[in-house]
Amino acid sequence: MDLFSRSWTALRTAVGEVPDEDFERASGCAGWLVRDLVCHLVIGAQDVLITLVTPADSEPTVDAVTYWGIVEPPTGEDPLDALIPRLAAAYGEPRWLKFHFDDVGSAAGRAAQLADPAARVSTRDEVLTVGDFLSAYVLEWTLHHLDLIAHLPSAAEPPAETLAAVRATLEKIAGTPFPASFSDTDALLVGTGRRAPTDAEKAALGDFAARLPLVIG
Repeated sequence: MDLFSRSWTALRTAVGEVPDEDFERASGCAGWLVRDLVCHLVIGAQDVLITLVTPADSEPTVDAVTYWGIVEPPTGEDPLDALIPRLAAAYGEPRWLKFHFDDVGSAAGRAAQLADPAARVSTRDEVLTVGDFLSAYVLEWTLHHLDLIAHLPSAAEPPAETLAAVRATLEKIAGTPFPASFSDTDALLVGTGRRAPTDAEKAALGDFAARLPLVIG
């Protein structure tokens, strides 16, 4: 839960520091501008709030790692993916999107701090503890933090401890560690297809290279 707070606080701070004119820049999510990504984060914060008040009585079916799985790459046909740019554009000025994100994001952060980590909640037709749910979201926040700053070289990076934690999670999902020569950031960017590996990285990856990218959903 501490990592959730660290990753979420860092991401919210990074969004708050993005100049208005940079909301029209491309993000690390293909086809999405920075404003579209921030709109997606609003929806993510709402999901946290909804899940934390959706108790479950049955035994957990997933944990912080198995909550995620490897899925097919997006085709661009998901109605929600198409809706998000329209929603983001509807805000008009970046300040209104920033305000909504900070408002909902602050509430999600407070709800996470107040939640009982041992309590069980339901989401996506699965049951897991609050602690595992919030730990799972560290991956979401950290990858999207990298997406946010992909074309903003002066923006702050995610905390080192969350990068390391997400790398470990991705390696568990893949069942294979990344080469020690990879930094945590490079492991996440290359591993999830956010950038192509260099020739040297391909050589270091060996047979693992053929399984990339790992599209997590």
